[in-house]
Amino acid sequence: MAAATTTLTLPSLSSSSSSSFLSPPNPSVQTPLSLSSKTLPKSYFPYSHSHSFSLSNPPKPLLLAAAAKSPISEFFSGDYLDDKPREECGVVGIYGDPEASRLCYLALHALQHRGQEGAGIVSVNENVLQSVTGVGLVSEVFSEAKLDQLPGDSAIGHVRYSTAGSSMLKNVQPFVAGYRFGSVGVAHNGNLVNYRSLRAKLEDTGSIFNTSSDTEVVLHLIAISKHRPFLLRIVDACEQLEGAYSMVFITEDKLVAVRDPFGFRPLVMGRRSNGAVVFASETCALDLIEATYEREVFPGEVVVVDKNGIQSLCLMAHPQPKSCIFEHIYFALPNSVVYGRSVYESRRIFGEILATEAPVDCDVVIAVPDSGVVAALGYAAKAGVAFQQGLIRSHYVGRTFIEPSQKIRDFGVKLKLSPVRAVLEGKRVVVVDDSIVRGTTSSKIVRLLKEAGAKEVHMRIACPPIIGSCYYGVDTPSSEELISNRMSVEEIREFIGSDSLAFLPFDSLKKLLGSESPNYCYACFSGNYPVEPREIKVKRVGDFVDDGLNGSLESIDGGWVQANRNQNLDNHPTVEKVGGI
Repeated sequence: MAAATTTLTLPSLSSSSSSSFLSPPNPSVQTPLSLSSKTLPKSYFPYSHSHSFSLSNPPKPLLLAAAAKSPISEFFSGDYLDDKPREECGVVGIYGDPEASRLCYLALHALQHRGQEGAGIVSVNENVLQSVTGVGLVSEVFSEAKLDQLPGDSAIGHVRYSTAGSSMLKNVQPFVAGYRFGSVGVAHNGNLVNYRSLRAKLEDTGSIFNTSSDTEVVLHLIAISKHRPFLLRIVDACEQLEGAYSMVFITEDKLVAVRDPFGFRPLVMGRRSNGAVVFASETCALDLIEATYEREVFPGEVVVVDKNGIQSLCLMAHPQPKSCIFEHIYFALPNSVVYGRSVYESRRIFGEILATEAPVDCDVVIAVPDSGVVAALGYAAKAGVAFQQGLIRSHYVGRTFIEPSQKIRDFGVKLKLSPVRAVLEGKRVVVVDDSIVRGTTSSKIVRLLKEAGAKEVHMRIACPPIIGSCYYGVDTPSSEELISNRMSVEEIREFIGSDSLAFLPFDSLKKLLGSESPNYCYACFSGNYPVEPREIKVKRVGDFVDDGLNGSLESIDGGWVQANRNQNLDNHPTVEKVGGI
């Protein structure tokens, strides 16, 4: 990918009395957060860029290279996209390794499934925070030359899923900002349910926002905190946040990991043989860079790593944990350990439960690859029926493709999934998938299998029906688009055209989790939200705000939806889509 490079240096600031922080000439004057040393025109933002933030060197000229054109200016939607919830992002933090940025790069590769639209790394070298971010896959954003721009023994990284559009790049994390005592970088996985009210309050006091990301609110709260130590500034900021956040921060001399009091999104801690400390969204990232898993970052915990070692602080008295169950159903890789449980084992048992509670006479068990494979293996083993690859997934479908002028039915699905006639023809087939969201893809898969000669097609879904949208960092449709919120199981079966359909029973899922069951969030299945989404939210704010420096949030009324405040299990909720970052 062609990359445009920008070097941006903040004004020189004198050292404060504390060696850990840097301050302006008059530290008693509250200075606002600055994401850049000047307001830049919209044309400034290229599709891949890097910043150098220095608080000790004198100012240097601002160098701009021509912005590269977006290589993904067109995206296909609807039929061409997976009908699945999307995890919004993954984070990594490394402290104490001379190849921190390269290890961060590899760890982001391992977390690529958590976000494919943008990636970034921030490293620290000689008190300078250097940032490289870009649109695309990790391998497209970073090259040998880009990684050479990221020296230092500590780094944080981020992969992001978002929607397409001109406003995407500036929302790619990690974000880096200068404030009166130094510089800070942050990478965030989750979604703040009180983002709008926090942003409005900050704007009322003069804060200027450069992005449409809720993560920028955190930087502003840190900047205006009355506390001096950075750790207490983070605690002060997080006490004002509501919703889901697993975050890693980096400063000139510290790496900090924070998890919200409910522990909605995962965050684990590990260590390499040379003593380097690693934080990541999943253990699969630790495995790739040969870091040993030590433990989770606990809900409500702040972990600080610096030259003095590791310190842990309880952020606030935390309630019953409410970790996202969908990590085990779909998001996490099977080789990860999430919330102390093997994802592979969870999915295998989901399949076994389906075979026990929703048996059917069949000749072969197949999966919708890749996420349905482990549950299908569990179903087949329990049912005593052979598992075979009846659908082959193409891993080489690009972001865009050209359809012939004569329309091909189910074109998008056929590009990604190819049926194996030798496995299917004349057979009674059980096909296992991880979830049904809108139902559109499921109906096309059923049709594809029957066109390939399947005698019967029996759908088995390794999670309960999804009836509510997620407010905690998962991109799910509005409740009106969720087929299980509008139809009964029998109506869904008729809609997708299968001979039978069964979901993983909700009670069986909770029984499997045993004493840990109360520690999980089931809002998408029950409509009962641990943190009530009590304010108007925006779906995919980047789609409506072209540039955070122009216009206010009120100018994008078309994107705002009202959260339903009367949600319960008996009456399926009307919960609108909330796009987190």
